[in-house]
Amino acid sequence: MVQAKSGLINAMGLPNPGIDVYAEEIKFSKTVLRIPLIVSVFGYSADEYATVAKKAVDAGADAVELNVSCPHVKQTGAEIGQSPKLLSEVVQKVKAAVNKPLIVKLSPNVADITVIAQAAVEAGADALTAVNTLKAMAIDVETGRPILSNIKGGLSGPAIKPIALRCVYDIHEEFDVPIIGCGGITDWRDAVEFFLAGASAVQVGTAIALEDTEVFQAITKGVEVYMRKKHYRSVKEIVGLAHRS
Repeated sequence: MVQAKSGLINAMGLPNPGIDVYAEEIKFSKTVLRIPLIVSVFGYSADEYATVAKKAVDAGADAVELNVSCPHVKQTGAEIGQSPKLLSEVVQKVKAAVNKPLIVKLSPNVADITVIAQAAVEAGADALTAVNTLKAMAIDVETGRPILSNIKGGLSGPAIKPIALRCVYDIHEEFDVPIIGCGGITDWRDAVEFFLAGASAVQVGTAIALEDTEVFQAITKGVEVYMRKKHYRSVKEIVGLAHRS
């Protein structure tokens, strides 16, 4: 992992103990959580995605998010997330295997994200997450070599927010599907921008490293104050307002 001026570049390779071990954590989480649990899954083929997703749902997941857009793992993520045909196959396989909401996390590393979004929606995706990290790298000027052993990684954090925001806007303009905004959200203003662009919810990741877990409460309180100030009763009332002609 490398810290950039306005975010983080990571090439961690999706490290985890696997779904069989993680299923036990899902089961335990369901005994203490009073909120929906969304589990992110990935695989190296459509069949693997379906198998892992089913095990997550069987363990208690309330929804599954398909990570088909990781830019630094070979043979998964980027290849699938950049190919409408491969993505459609994965979504259809998973949709047939699980009976819970299916969310697809899209890649910004494409020429037109609406083409990929269309493939996901037509294949049966119930919602979309926009976006995953941007392909990036860093070089050590002393050694003259790339810092990451993988050479390239995924850039997250404030640097990618304008791009992520544009992606959400483009998708909402074309499709009537719930969108989870993701990319550089560090405060309530960022969250509100994503709602206005068309997101129904947001994800927070890099901000945890930059500001600790208190960022969730700060964002929530800020959004609540904004809503009261503008006389809105629900976030639903501001979703997509930036699209007004």
